[in-house]
Amino acid sequence: MAVDVLTETVIARQPAEVAAYAADPGNAPRWYANIASVEWETAPPLRVGSKLTFQAQFLGRTLRYTYEIVEYEPGARLVMRTAQGPFPMETTYTWQPAEGGGTRMTLRNRGEPSGFSRVTAPVMATAMRRANRADLARIKALLETT
Repeated sequence: MAVDVLTETVIARQPAEVAAYAADPGNAPRWYANIASVEWETAPPLRVGSKLTFQAQFLGRTLRYTYEIVEYEPGARLVMRTAQGPFPMETTYTWQPAEGGGTRMTLRNRGEPSGFSRVTAPVMATAMRRANRADLARIKALLETT
């Protein structure tokens, strides 16, 4: 069973501002509740081919995983992928002008679990959806109050 979780929010800031903040790996621990740290594995700046290792807490476990940037259109789209572990994942961000002003930000996580993770995929999808909604609410609050 594939996991495909899409969440979105509208942030009352311009797309370039939202994208610059969200695409900066150094900001991830500020708006992602589960991410404790991010380490560059390649030299900045962010570009296709960049590699970043995230340390996170998810479902009570400490995880370390390395994402590779596979698509990057500054201000519009960022796609990163990890092939590690029992749950390879692709994360996609998009930023578009929202009707009425501001930015529509989407966050999509897709993966194809294997082994035991395949059995727990529905629970993981539910937990991801809940975490993504909270994270988007956090970035919205951070950006709308600064």
